[in-house]
Amino acid sequence: MAEENSLTVGGASGVSYVFWAYPWDTSFKSEGGVYLVLRKAPNNGNYNVLYVGQTAYLSERFDNHHKKPCFDRYGKTHIAVRVENSEKNRLGIEADLIQNYRPNCNG
Repeated sequence: MAEENSLTVGGASGVSYVFWAYPWDTSFKSEGGVYLVLRKAPNNGNYNVLYVGQTAYLSERFDNHHKKPCFDRYGKTHIAVRVENSEKNRLGIEADLIQNYRPNCNG
């Protein structure tokens, strides 16, 4: 699995987090992490954050995600991941990013 590119995003706290962005259909190892569902803008290549989540198992298929209809509606193209095995840390990063980005699909 080759990364598309690194992506640095900021939380409401001012902390920056590095993620790796991959095409939507990428499979992942079974490890904990925080993830961003993204739409890559065709005109400038920038990413729009559609959803922020965390899981103990990045290997689970995102096609069965409970927010998939929202991801489809907003045109998801990529998923960015940050490996983080501590649930406490994952929850903190997730909340920090949701507070900053207020993604459409987290509502």
